[in-house]
Amino acid sequence: MSATRGYGFLKRNGLSIVLLLLFLGFLIGQTVTGHIVSNEERLTLGLSAEPLARYLTSGHFISATFENWESEFLQMGMYVLLTVGLRQRGSAESCPLDPAEEEERVDAGRTPWPLLKGGAWRWLYANSLSLAYAGLFVMAFAGHAFGSWMHENDQRVMNGQMQQSLIEHLAGAQFWFESMQNWQSEFLAVLSIVVLSIFLRQDKSPQSKPLAAPHSQTGT
Repeated sequence: MSATRGYGFLKRNGLSIVLLLLFLGFLIGQTVTGHIVSNEERLTLGLSAEPLARYLTSGHFISATFENWESEFLQMGMYVLLTVGLRQRGSAESCPLDPAEEEERVDAGRTPWPLLKGGAWRWLYANSLSLAYAGLFVMAFAGHAFGSWMHENDQRVMNGQMQQSLIEHLAGAQFWFESMQNWQSEFLAVLSIVVLSIFLRQDKSPQSKPLAAPHSQTGT
């Protein structure tokens, strides 16, 4: 019996469970506070408050949600791709500078079937992580574009202005301002862990080098 089977379900999956609970908790918080903000804005314009169920289909909620997901999936997808070929001396988030120092760990167990099939299946499996992030980014980007367009038109209606087409909205500055302000912050966050992990440590963290490791040591 493998060592991991000796642990309970919560022990084996604690990290993903806690992250999922944090995600759901903050999503609920975003929904509640966003609903309050949206209704406060409507009341100042002399409009009636909308129920929560209606708010969940509004541009305000859809745009805010997918706008953030979009930037996160872009960050993670680009990070996965960039760390394939690029290196940062001394960073725990980088592969070693010398390819000969890279050690590929493969535990005993069943080989994933795409590797056994070979050909296109092997290629897809070999790039499945970045492809998955690309798909998630496109989905979130589309959701953000649609929600942002809905919200823009809601604002225009409330202010007595003509509505825009989706193409007109995407050609304007507002949508790209919403995207760029998130994209730049995501890459700043990645840059911070790449650089800070050169000099700083967090005991027992897989994102940190051992405490005694010299600053020049690259990778964990």
